[in-house]
Amino acid sequence: MSRNDRMSGNEAVATAIRQINPDVIAAFPITPSTEIPQYISSFKANGLIDTEFVAVESEHSAMSACIGASAAGARAMTATSSAGMALMYELLYVAASDRLPIVMAAVNRALSGPININADHSDSMGARDSGWIQIYSENAQEAYDNMLMAHRIAEHPDVMLPVMVCQDGFITSHAVENIVIEDDGPVRGFIGSYSPEKYLLNPAESLGVGPYSVSVYYMEIKRQQFEAMNSARAVIAGVSEDFAAMTGRDYGMIEKYRMEGAELAVIVMGSAAGTGKAAVDRLRGSGVKAGLVKLRVFRPFPDAEIAEAMGGVRALGIMDRCDGFSACGGPLGAEARGALYGRAEGIKTVNYVYGLGGRDMRVEDFEALFAELARVRDGAESLRCRYHGVRE
Repeated sequence: MSRNDRMSGNEAVATAIRQINPDVIAAFPITPSTEIPQYISSFKANGLIDTEFVAVESEHSAMSACIGASAAGARAMTATSSAGMALMYELLYVAASDRLPIVMAAVNRALSGPININADHSDSMGARDSGWIQIYSENAQEAYDNMLMAHRIAEHPDVMLPVMVCQDGFITSHAVENIVIEDDGPVRGFIGSYSPEKYLLNPAESLGVGPYSVSVYYMEIKRQQFEAMNSARAVIAGVSEDFAAMTGRDYGMIEKYRMEGAELAVIVMGSAAGTGKAAVDRLRGSGVKAGLVKLRVFRPFPDAEIAEAMGGVRALGIMDRCDGFSACGGPLGAEARGALYGRAEGIKTVNYVYGLGGRDMRVEDFEALFAELARVRDGAESLRCRYHGVRE
């Protein structure tokens, strides 16, 4: 059974964590993720979970505590945003290379400077090559659902990698939406217990975690991470199928929205996808062959799925809510173009940097973007990369 409720994205994620009831949560407050450990503290105080909540002195310590707990055999979680994730940076690599299935609620927020507390993807995109699986949420329902699936993905024996479940700060994290919450019993049955094969507190086996790795071993360890990330594709698909069987809500690596016959399309992640869908509906109603591809999973990158989704697309806007400062676009732009190379060439692409520091992306902004893509398609305009929605 399930129930209808109204929750913010942060409360939805905290509710999922309560249902998971992990062994250890270590966290340090930072806007806009602060509400998540606040909810967890309340659950703990009211006896709703028996999780060991570790209140640490910094985000670096939070990830350190999670690494220690996970290495010891515990199911460990944390939550953070922005500069908090940046302070964890060294340890994100440690968690991934040690193959520790930690789950993080990442509430996306701009990184300084200048100081800004609103949404963009510069924090998680800065950690995109740290070895973590990255899943992005369009709304509170997806943030809840993605969190419920995260441990099943991370702890699969073919994966054993950490997972960050991302949602846009304030836009999703603090906005209250209608949401479907599953009953605790089926959720816990779906997630199952965590029984790692190797862990430090196993008295029957000697084990080292995170030792110094000389050059004759290091490259092989990285190859194992590569294979685990590659294996995550099939595991994500399998977990999503099981989740759909339990809830009726089906998720893939990407979501194709009105891509049938689309000549103009955008690729987007996070909360802006909902706005983009509304724009596509409006444009389709006026005869424009518009479509949208939403990336749910950024790591592992869904290159084949993106190429397959293009169909008859002639002009494509690739939308980055951060800048890679490469002087030629953002990270999604680079990787999406790479995905098209050799698979779906001939599409005119424009990489748009948008929404930095929480700047709104409205339906009208998407309509203007699609109008620009139409000019690119027709050869009336030639663009490679541009900022969208700035005051020139």
